[in-house]
Amino acid sequence: MPLLTVSGLQKRFNLEAGFFARFGRFVNAVNDVSFTIEKNEAYGLVGESGCGKTTTARLLVRMYEPDNGHIFYHHGDERTDIGLLRKEPLRQYRQKARYVFQDPARSLNPRMSVYDVLVSGFRWGGTSDSKLENKRLREKAAAALEEVGLNAADLEKRPSEFSGGQRQRISIARGLLPQPELLICDEVVSALDVSIQCQILNLLLDIRERRIANKLTMSFLFITHDLKVACYFCDRIGVMYSGELVEEAPASSLWREGRHPYTKMLFASATVSGKQTQTSSAVTKTEAVKNTAALCAFAPRCPLAQERCYSSPPPMVQIAANHKARCHCINEQ
Repeated sequence: MPLLTVSGLQKRFNLEAGFFARFGRFVNAVNDVSFTIEKNEAYGLVGESGCGKTTTARLLVRMYEPDNGHIFYHHGDERTDIGLLRKEPLRQYRQKARYVFQDPARSLNPRMSVYDVLVSGFRWGGTSDSKLENKRLREKAAAALEEVGLNAADLEKRPSEFSGGQRQRISIARGLLPQPELLICDEVVSALDVSIQCQILNLLLDIRERRIANKLTMSFLFITHDLKVACYFCDRIGVMYSGELVEEAPASSLWREGRHPYTKMLFASATVSGKQTQTSSAVTKTEAVKNTAALCAFAPRCPLAQERCYSSPPPMVQIAANHKARCHCINEQ
């Protein structure tokens, strides 16, 4: 049963910025993206830097307003169009869909105590529980901190007193405090050491299992550029390139059954050095400017590209059970 349904989502930005910037050249950051996140599912969005993963995630919580498309939140038998929410209903939805940012050093206010960091957004979140008395609110903050492996005594400390992995745990605790149904994790382990990455991933898996065991809904939108991390954590994976979703498949089978040329390229480059990966990402950003509805976005880099790849957009087609891909050449392989 779906928790969130995304249909035809589009967002473009002006290519130039500033007061004297010319208007009329756009980057298609998100181009006709559709997917669903099931209840208690971990759905991954994977791709190089600049492919539109973070923009898609921010559209889901209305940090950006979409140019086109719909985002539906399912609660029981009801379906709510997120684009129509304003003021109090929007604040309530944002308590159900919480965002954990990539860099905790920038997302945690260094002038606030950990307690204030945790409860400030929750206190003004628009739910009836957000006006709890201070004693009850402190108990909830302490419980959230202990759930992520820290101590209640840490509530009075400042974020700067913690390591990078501990600060990320504080960010996760802040997201968990209002008992969300969807946790959006935006590259939450990319800036951490490999050993710390494993700890954070296992922590999130444990949190998910505990909450499901307590009959609570706990879904994830997990954003990463690392396919290996996504395959370890997620149930299904959507691969993005230049603003488009080019393939979607179960995480357990994508590594051996991925059909799109870009997916194969990502897996092949999993062991490539960081310097080479950054160069490849820069190409993605350049090609995002060229991306229009008149061609396949990946065609300039695709070893299988044909003439029609430059003249018509490939549709997203079902190629196997729970497996979709967007490529003219797949059926001919």
